[in-house]
Amino acid sequence: MTAERPFRGKTALVTGGARRVGKAIAYALAWRGADIALHYGASADEAQVTAQELRELDVRVELFAADLLDPAAPGALLDRVVESMGGLDVLVNSAAMMLRTPMGQVTVDDWERMFALNVRAPFFLAQAAAPRLAERAGCVVNICDLAAYETWPAYVPHGITKAALVQATRALARTLAPGVRVNGVAPGAVLLPDEWDEATARRLADTTPLKRVGSAEDVAEAVAYLCGAEYVTGEVLIVDGGRHVRT
Repeated sequence: MTAERPFRGKTALVTGGARRVGKAIAYALAWRGADIALHYGASADEAQVTAQELRELDVRVELFAADLLDPAAPGALLDRVVESMGGLDVLVNSAAMMLRTPMGQVTVDDWERMFALNVRAPFFLAQAAAPRLAERAGCVVNICDLAAYETWPAYVPHGITKAALVQATRALARTLAPGVRVNGVAPGAVLLPDEWDEATARRLADTTPLKRVGSAEDVAEAVAYLCGAEYVTGEVLIVDGGRHVRT
């Protein structure tokens, strides 16, 4: 490793890496020298643009399409990444789904899709990646959510999936040690959903101790820290401007 680009020579798979928080994470790791296996689902055009931007950082970037709602997709994706990239050092489970589902309006399909993408896919990706990561003393970082620790009435199933992912992070950290470290990042008010209005954004900022809504880069920096923190495992780092300490 070098001080300027500490992840040079490492390979990171970032799921949902074409846009929003996933893109920022891919950029943060590439900026530090990591080669990027960039996964995307339906965002093919955005993935191409992101890949080109990342290549300007003098790293290798390869694109991998996969529908992680398919139970067979995690294992197949991991196999393709390892075959193409030659190995794996970092798995970042960023792909996720956040649906507004007020009580009384939740459907079985909503429930199944959110659990498939937010819990099942990260777990089976980690399981498939574990032997490869252990070869290189690698790590997993799961993108959790402040909703795992709070109750949001319009997003109850989402919060349940993220609470499950927090527990999966802790359990995998215990199970895969000492060869693989497993941590998580739990963003708060970061990159609000497109349908939220400006008044909602202002209210969130005003009720956050640091008085602003977070950025994708705030989350990405936390991920990069955990990727390099060789004596940290089983931790979920909350990145929410202090919202979790309001009461």
